[in-house]
Amino acid sequence: MLLDGRAGGRVLGDVDLLGALAVCARDPVASVLATARLEQAAVGGLRSAGGSLWGYEEDGELLAICWAGANLVPVVPVADAPTAARAVDAFAALARSQGRRCSSIVGAADPVMRLWEQLSRSWPAAREVRAVQPSMVIDEPPLVTPDPQVRRSRADEYELVLPACIRMFTEEVGYSPAGGPGGPYETRVRGLIGAGRSFVRVERDETHRGSRRTVVFKAELGAVAGGVAQVQGVWVTPERRGERLSESGMAAVVDLARTPETPLVSLYVNAYNHRAVAAYRAVGFRQVGTYATVLF
Repeated sequence: MLLDGRAGGRVLGDVDLLGALAVCARDPVASVLATARLEQAAVGGLRSAGGSLWGYEEDGELLAICWAGANLVPVVPVADAPTAARAVDAFAALARSQGRRCSSIVGAADPVMRLWEQLSRSWPAAREVRAVQPSMVIDEPPLVTPDPQVRRSRADEYELVLPACIRMFTEEVGYSPAGGPGGPYETRVRGLIGAGRSFVRVERDETHRGSRRTVVFKAELGAVAGGVAQVQGVWVTPERRGERLSESGMAAVVDLARTPETPLVSLYVNAYNHRAVAAYRAVGFRQVGTYATVLF
C-alpha cells in the first residue's frame, strides 16, 4: 500500500522482509535494533514481532526501512544525502499519520535527528534528546583481563537481578520501569536471563544485618542479530564504582558474547559520559559511528 507516492514511503508486509533485512545488512551495527525485530518477524510474521515496518523505495528499489514498535528505528544506509533526506521525510509522514506510539526514536544519529526535527513540529515534546552517542564495536579479544567472576545469570537469580536492572534503568532514564509481577519490563528481564543474555557479578554483602548476595556488576545483550551482539544496561553498584569493575566486567561480557554467529560486539554510550567512553576504549572498543536517542 503506497501511502506517499511522491516520497515513495509505504507500509511493508511479510513479503518485504528479505528485502528489509538486506537493507539492514548494509550497516549491521547501526541497524541491529531493527534487524533483531525483522529476524523475529522472518520466523513468525510481522505481527509476532510487535510492530510495523515501513519502507522507502525509488525506482522499485527498497533503499531504507523504519521499524515502528515500542521504539521507532530508522535504518537509512544511503550515501546520497538528498536520497537519505527523502527517505526520512517519508518516514516522518507515516509517523505523523499515526501519531506518537513509541517510547523513543533510536538509531544512527543522522536519520534519528532529521526524523525528530520533522516530528517535533506536531508530536508532543520529548523528555530528553541525546543527540551524540558514540557507537562502538569490538571484534577481537579484549585488551583488559576479563573478570572471572562475571558470568551468565541463572534462572533462579531473577529476584536478585531484577532490582539491579531497575536501579540501572532509573539512573539512566530518570524513572522506574517497574510494572509489577508479569509487567513488560519484568518479563523482558526474565527473558534475557532465560536466553543467556544477562551477565552479572554477584558477591556476598556483609555490610547489612546478616549476609546477603548482591549484584555489583551487570550487563545484557539487548539485541542480537545480523552478526552483532549489542550490549545494553551496563551498571556497577554505586558503592563499588571507581574500582574499574566496568572494564574487567565488560571484557568478560565480550569474551562470552563473541561467537562465530556474533563476531561483533557493539554498544552505544552518551558522549558526555566520559568515564564510560574511556572504560570501553580501554577494553578495546572503537567508535564506528554515532547513535542518537529521543526519549518520550
